[in-house]
Amino acid sequence: MYNRSYFKEQDSERVIEFMRNHPFIILAGADKEGRIEATQVPVMIEEKEGRVYLTGHLEKKSGHHKAFEENPGAIALFTGPHSYVSATWYSGNPHQASTWNYITVHARGVIKFLNDDRLTEHLKQLSLYYEKDDPGSSTVYDNLPAEYVERLKKAIIAFEIEITELENVFKLSQNRDEKSYDNIVAELKKQDADAKVIGEMMEERKEKLF
Repeated sequence: MYNRSYFKEQDSERVIEFMRNHPFIILAGADKEGRIEATQVPVMIEEKEGRVYLTGHLEKKSGHHKAFEENPGAIALFTGPHSYVSATWYSGNPHQASTWNYITVHARGVIKFLNDDRLTEHLKQLSLYYEKDDPGSSTVYDNLPAEYVERLKKAIIAFEIEITELENVFKLSQNRDEKSYDNIVAELKKQDADAKVIGEMMEERKEKLF
């Protein structure tokens, strides 16, 4: 991780909010031989008694499942919008390296695999959440055919990670002078997709910097 104090978000609630808004994570770990395994999975984020937990599911008996059985140390990478920032937008010397603005959160912890009841609970929660709490949706857990559900549950396993270490990078040109900052915002907002989002986020945060 690019560890610079001026690129850190100090408000823990904003960090958790970012995680909730970007729940499709890269979950990584290594087996006992050191081979790294990574899977992209959606997770639910829960806060209980002052601690943060991630719950999700993996394909049962996959390489990743087996690796975590051997070595339960896990890291979850939450990634969001990102954009190229040209040094030509700086107010001073433009003959320097350009950069990239982005936001990421790294959550570390020990993964624990859950029993069948907890798997059912997780799938109910996950499907209802993404169907916007619509209990009448055909794809929420309670409305799926029993035979299909049983076949599905045999192929996956639920997990929980209690987060023991949470790091973040909110790299949004905090190290630039005000004129350069304004130039970067203006240039990013002219663009589409991620660049525009980054520009708007920088604009919202400016009053705390200058």
